[in-house]
Amino acid sequence: MSFRKVLLGVVATAALSGVAGAANFKGWYLSLEAGANWVDDWNSIATRDNVNPVSAEGTFSTGWAAFGSVGYAFGSNWRAELELGYRANDLDSSTPGGGFLWDEGDLWEATAMANVIYDIRLADKLGLSLGVGAGADYAELTDTRGALDLSDEDWNLAYQGIAGLNYSIGSRTTAFVNYRYLRVSNPDFNMRDQLVSGYEFDGDDFAKHSVTAGLRYALNAPQSVFADTPTTSEPPVAEPAGPSRQFIVFFGFNKYNLTSAALRVIAEAVIAAKETGSATVLITGHTDTVGSPDFNQRLSMRRSNAVKSEMVRQGVSAAAISTTGRGETELLVQTNDNVKEPQNRRATIDVQ
Repeated sequence: MSFRKVLLGVVATAALSGVAGAANFKGWYLSLEAGANWVDDWNSIATRDNVNPVSAEGTFSTGWAAFGSVGYAFGSNWRAELELGYRANDLDSSTPGGGFLWDEGDLWEATAMANVIYDIRLADKLGLSLGVGAGADYAELTDTRGALDLSDEDWNLAYQGIAGLNYSIGSRTTAFVNYRYLRVSNPDFNMRDQLVSGYEFDGDDFAKHSVTAGLRYALNAPQSVFADTPTTSEPPVAEPAGPSRQFIVFFGFNKYNLTSAALRVIAEAVIAAKETGSATVLITGHTDTVGSPDFNQRLSMRRSNAVKSEMVRQGVSAAAISTTGRGETELLVQTNDNVKEPQNRRATIDVQ
């Protein structure tokens, strides 16, 4: 599997998904994880003093890996993080052998990677993450067969693809399972000792597979992703000085981005607000009944704040606009729970 294929798969999936991110926080976070690690068979050209080069293949037993990350969630689908990792595997066998290569040894690696991750919401608390990363890999290969250990280390460029499942277990805590495919470019080792002749290995890329489980903790409260307007109480609204006009903006399932049709409705509301002069505007977000009440409350606020941001961008004073969210409590079309209803996924704009 090439890194280009991994990257194209991540980009294609992200482009086709179009659903809101699974993360319910914005800001800095920490994560820790650990699990199993596998190394693909490693092909190299092996050379010993006064011996012609030969093709060599090393196989490795299942090992372990651990990772720690510090990252930043941007409040929508995207996260960026710095990851430090450690992997360790024993050498099972090597060929051609016969005293020329060894059958006992180990390989360990430390990595420093910068990752970009895209979160996709699958259900109320369940999400999928896809990401790519690049950085540096420090590897040490050791021969532990004899009384004198031979070892060498090498720094190389590394890149990886990441896929994970996330499950929210609290307002700030997420449990997850990750799969990583790491590729290290052309490692080579010169394993020599002053007392014995050594070995030189010029190898293909290392290919690693890691499956880990861990926890991610948001350092900011989840409310920080929303506007400062409280979600549990209505903002004060002045008594209307005259007749009001209402405009309705509709949204896609679990989305709060503005479509071209929504932008046209907002533009009409902006014109009405400017014509009124000292107008007051109340924007109320709503959702359908799919998802938990808490999630839908937050989503309704995201929708009302998205409409407010666009109205401000088009010239309406932010001080004249109040926002609130009703979640799934005021349905335009009455439905049972967990029913997708397009007309309930809306935000109303009342211009007075």
